[in-house]
Amino acid sequence: MTSISEQLLDALGVMIMGMSLVFIFLSMLIIGINIVARLCKSESQPVVANVPSSAPASTLDPKLVAAITSAIHQYRAKD
Repeated sequence: MTSISEQLLDALGVMIMGMSLVFIFLSMLIIGINIVARLCKSESQPVVANVPSSAPASTLDPKLVAAITSAIHQYRAKD
């Protein structure tokens, strides 16, 4: 039978080896993802919607607000 100190040293060695392998694998994965991202980068720029500046973005249809409010009240009334 081996002593407890030898078993602890073996366990420490296995733990360090396992953590090192995981670190190396994750590092290689990140590097690979960055390489693929650079290779697959599209040349076109994203299309930005042209929103007129005169109309505020927070304008809501009052009928839509009333319908949503009514639906919420009906849902809460079920409980």
